[in-house]
Amino acid sequence: MLYHLYEMTAAAMGPARAASDSCSLMMRNPFNPIGRTTFGKGTVAACELWERTTRRYPKPEFGIRHTEVFGRKVRVEEETVWRKPFCRLLHFRRDTLDSRAARQPRLLIVAPMSGHFATLLRGTVEAMLPDHDVYITDWEDARRVPRAAGRFDLDDYIDYVQEMIELFRGDVHVMAVCQPSVPVLAAVADMEARQSPHVPRSMILKGGPVDTRINPTLVNDLAEKRGTAWFARRVISTVPWPNPGYGRPVYPGFLQLTGFMTMNLDRHINAHRELFFNLVKGDGDSAEKHRKFYDEYLAVMDLTAEFYLQTVDQVFVRHALPRGEMTHRGRRIDPGLIRRTALMTVEGEKDDITGVGQCHAAHTLCHALPRAKRAHWLQPGVGHFGIFNGSRFREEVAPRVARFIRKNDARTSITKRLAAALTGRRRIHAAPPVIVPGHEQGWPERAPALLEPPR
Repeated sequence: MLYHLYEMTAAAMGPARAASDSCSLMMRNPFNPIGRTTFGKGTVAACELWERTTRRYPKPEFGIRHTEVFGRKVRVEEETVWRKPFCRLLHFRRDTLDSRAARQPRLLIVAPMSGHFATLLRGTVEAMLPDHDVYITDWEDARRVPRAAGRFDLDDYIDYVQEMIELFRGDVHVMAVCQPSVPVLAAVADMEARQSPHVPRSMILKGGPVDTRINPTLVNDLAEKRGTAWFARRVISTVPWPNPGYGRPVYPGFLQLTGFMTMNLDRHINAHRELFFNLVKGDGDSAEKHRKFYDEYLAVMDLTAEFYLQTVDQVFVRHALPRGEMTHRGRRIDPGLIRRTALMTVEGEKDDITGVGQCHAAHTLCHALPRAKRAHWLQPGVGHFGIFNGSRFREEVAPRVARFIRKNDARTSITKRLAAALTGRRRIHAAPPVIVPGHEQGWPERAPALLEPPR
């Protein structure tokens, strides 16, 4: 019922939005002298603020057209390489003939399915593209999937992840951002239990709720206090007509967005107030930064009810994975079986969604991994979004992740041997006749930087 009321309200706002647009167009007309007055500028700013706060934001585009590979600007094209009803695997193909690019590690980024679209990780993709062959999971909005496509729960999510990993036949590194840390860890553990030959070379878990009993946040406390049955009664609704998924039980994206925004409500109110004053002053750069951020942040997707409730129950209420009680298709998940896939965890010092230590708990669960296959980084001064977006991520987090991936990538084994020889670490009597990364651009000078451990 709540979802239907939301849709009716959005439809009822249509005439008011049209009137606001007309007023804005009239005031911005170059032949209207009132538009150049303080009153006219304030009216235009108020109209835009009204339009933006009542808009239903569509799914954004990645819009990544170019990147830099070995110092050269190259074109980037998006291509779908795998598809199922609730997800497609998107490849950012770099248009380069440089043979060294083929030696760069393959990186599968598993985007969160927690209300926002995969485009929220645009900054992550941009940062990793120069040195990696990047793929990302592009999850589908549940309200756009017809009921005939069937259910989609946490077990299906793990199946999807395993199918995508197996496409690469073991030649891939997996990065899970926030929510998918648990299903990715479970997927790899299940593959190890089945002795699959296609386990990934490494997995990087960033801000994931592996064990929410550690430093619980407001989100964790609410879930444990209310219980799964409360969420089933209060937040689950059905997709209204005329959406393609009409009648499907979902957790609406606008409810998830409301929860996120109320956690920092003052900050969002101040941001919109600043937008109004910047528009009046004519500060176009600041206004455009606001638009770019909120065009992404306010675009939300629905989750299937079964996936949402199963995730709440297993991850936040019962803590099934750290307690050794999580199962997949009837098989118990044991991260202690992981021996071939290296593990790196990343956390933010000021994360108010996933508390410090919750993601690091993966190391305790993966106790069979040798120390050489582990790494952890706690990024100072950033919150949840700072571990996968922003300047701190680009300058401090991404380089450490890239070093960890290179360290555990078979494609760079020859590169490491050559670098070790050129820096005097050991002698190589013969090397295969291949082009290695950096060999044509001052390789001896770059080798120490590539081998430098995280500070």
